[in-house]
Amino acid sequence: QCTKFNGASYISQRGAAAIYTPEGRRQATDAVEYYMENARVLREGLIEAGFEVFGGVDAPYVWIKTPGEMTSWEFFDLLLEKANVAGTPGSGFGPAGEGYFRLTAFNTHENTVRAIGRIKKAF
Repeated sequence: QCTKFNGASYISQRGAAAIYTPEGRRQATDAVEYYMENARVLREGLIEAGFEVFGGVDAPYVWIKTPGEMTSWEFFDLLLEKANVAGTPGSGFGPAGEGYFRLTAFNTHENTVRAIGRIKKAF
């Protein structure tokens, strides 16, 4: 006995097709604009806090160069302890990610503003 895959379910197909309707396009555009505004808030706030920042312009992820010789996990611990903010250590993306730290804009606007306020206060 084996299980075969006969394609995506009907409900999945209908959901995918919905993006091609005017309402689907509007909802997708609204979601992109919402999260890219969060990315802008993160990016500008981190720059104001003195960090070297990458990304957040064409994607909802903002990367920070960790201060000094700090590893990405050391920065994770410091950011969590000082600002109560979590992100993703760059080393999780492979050896080239070491020395960098990623924050995401996939949160509410209120939480994004609160997080950047904590970071600016801590650093």
